[in-house]
Amino acid sequence: MRRWVLACLACVICGAVGRSAETPAEVDLALVLAVDISLSMTADEQFVQRSGYVEAFRSPTVHQAVAQGQVGRIAVTYVEWAGVGNQRVVVPWTLISGRKDALAFAERLSQSPPRRSTWTSIASAIDFSVGLLTETRFQPVRRVIDVSGDGPNNQGRPVTRARDDAVAKGIVINGLPLMIREPSGPWDIKDLDLYYRDCVIGGTGSFMVPVREREQFAEAIRAKIVREVADRPPVPLILRTQTAPATNCFVGDRPSPDWD
Repeated sequence: MRRWVLACLACVICGAVGRSAETPAEVDLALVLAVDISLSMTADEQFVQRSGYVEAFRSPTVHQAVAQGQVGRIAVTYVEWAGVGNQRVVVPWTLISGRKDALAFAERLSQSPPRRSTWTSIASAIDFSVGLLTETRFQPVRRVIDVSGDGPNNQGRPVTRARDDAVAKGIVINGLPLMIREPSGPWDIKDLDLYYRDCVIGGTGSFMVPVREREQFAEAIRAKIVREVADRPPVPLILRTQTAPATNCFVGDRPSPDWD
């Protein structure tokens, strides 16, 4: 009888341990860093951009922001994207609970050279990122997609539909429009910051940080990540006015079967 009772207790304990092991880790933030690698990005711009993200996670300011969260840890993944169906996870979901984890994430990111590809489908990047947030093993207080790029959506479904679908799931989309070069190609637009403001970012507290100078890359990325991690109220970078003309969110799009 005693052996039977002990065996039952062992089964209960093992079951409890198993359930505990399967419990998702709670984090303040699940953050997808979705980075444009389309051909409009020069090799130099890509290098500076990648270096900016690497340096951000090496920054004591970011480490401190993570530590000051309610839970004190975040989950981050880094994704490169271009056209429809062209997304690649460079660094998978990583738990960052301190300086050591952040430095390891930065080191892993620095080891993977950026690549380049055709087209710019911000909509597909958002959809892919939503999938990653849905499948994550973590239990986040907030879910954020951080989109950086140098041009408008020019392939796939309308970016506003992708944005609205993500926001409806409680996901926030922030932006880093890169405006270093003067518009020169057929898919370039002059007011990319306005495009990101009106067509890409969305959700409660969403914001964007335009980058107009090469030297701003690292600081802009660091400031944006700190704001996302700390969940600080954003300072308006561009004020909306009643007289401002509405941005054309379909400026780079072509008619597509996906538009039904």
